[in-house]
Amino acid sequence: MDELNKGVGQGGSGWDLLAGDVPLPAAVLSGPDMAHNLAWMRAFIDSYGLALAPHGKTTMAPALFRRQLDAGAWGITVATSQQARVAAAHGVERILIANQVVGAANVAAVAALAARPGLDLLCLVDSPAGVAQLGAACRARGATLDVLIELAPERDQEGLRCGVRDAAQLAAVIAALAEWRGALRLAGIEFYEGVLADEASVRRFVRRAVATVERLVAEGQVERTPAILTGAGSAWYDVVAEESAAVARAGAVQVVLRPGCYISHDDGLYRVAQEQILRRNPVAPGLGAPLRPALRVWAAVQSIPDPARAVVAMGKRDVAFDAGLPRPATRFRPGQDARPAEAPAHWTVTGLMDQHAYLAIAPGDDLAVGDVIAFDISHPCLTFDKWRRILVTDAAHRVTEVLETFF
Repeated sequence: MDELNKGVGQGGSGWDLLAGDVPLPAAVLSGPDMAHNLAWMRAFIDSYGLALAPHGKTTMAPALFRRQLDAGAWGITVATSQQARVAAAHGVERILIANQVVGAANVAAVAALAARPGLDLLCLVDSPAGVAQLGAACRARGATLDVLIELAPERDQEGLRCGVRDAAQLAAVIAALAEWRGALRLAGIEFYEGVLADEASVRRFVRRAVATVERLVAEGQVERTPAILTGAGSAWYDVVAEESAAVARAGAVQVVLRPGCYISHDDGLYRVAQEQILRRNPVAPGLGAPLRPALRVWAAVQSIPDPARAVVAMGKRDVAFDAGLPRPATRFRPGQDARPAEAPAHWTVTGLMDQHAYLAIAPGDDLAVGDVIAFDISHPCLTFDKWRRILVTDAAHRVTEVLETFF
């Protein structure tokens, strides 16, 4: 990997995956497919008059943050103080921490960021105790931090998410914020709908969030103009857009959606979600070709111990397996094939060890030790976090860039 480390500063240009220039396994992003996905999501967001703050925890790659910002993103979302510091250190000027921040070190880090000139930072609260921790730290630094009250589904009886669940809890947080005026500023409402199982429940929850922020604005409780209403993961962003577009058009509220996986997409969890979006949303089908899987893991066949099974040098340390096993997408024989061809549909990964994948094949299949297979993945978040260097390639599989991740 020494050559990859050197290539970070050199852009990685000149390497050719098909020529064997890169040690495998390798995580590979298609530059053309990422560009398509960035343009597609920008068109979708613009069609509803909303803003986009993609969740950076998916990639933790500042170079991809920059691509998203250059494509019109309003800001970058993160989940922890460490992620916020990474984003700020790499020039992101608007950061939304879509999470509760607690504990002395985390709170101190957020207060330090809030005091930084030119940085627009937002954070979540859902209790007087959390408000007090943030308020004390920011007041001690002479900083002002914009906060969003996190709203939770009322029927979330199992406590699957943080957030206020009823009017009494909401009132308690608002009262606590009044005690820390000057250190904390109420900016609006945040929610996450992904814990809900069906469209009707999601729509009810989003409508409640819209009504809540409208009421707080009317009462003069929100100190930021326009107020912020933010939600939406990568599965229900279309429903959130539909239910919040009217309040965004009215002008007093800026709606910010936070899908994180669209830049890479996948061939599993989010492919299914995108298919559902295309069926139920009136706008998405008119935006041309849908999101494309841009992230694959390339690996070599290591052994063929029997006619019906191959072992590939890729395992749990290299690829996500929590939402479905990787799927063979293309195969390539170095020194013989001019370009990768589609992998046979019957090839199936049946299991993963730390560094090995078990691939079911058929007797007589044209497969040899050293052949290279590119695998589509399900759930990008848990593939990105396994890599510190990710390759970006052009349509001819030449490396154009090496991205660093900061997990």
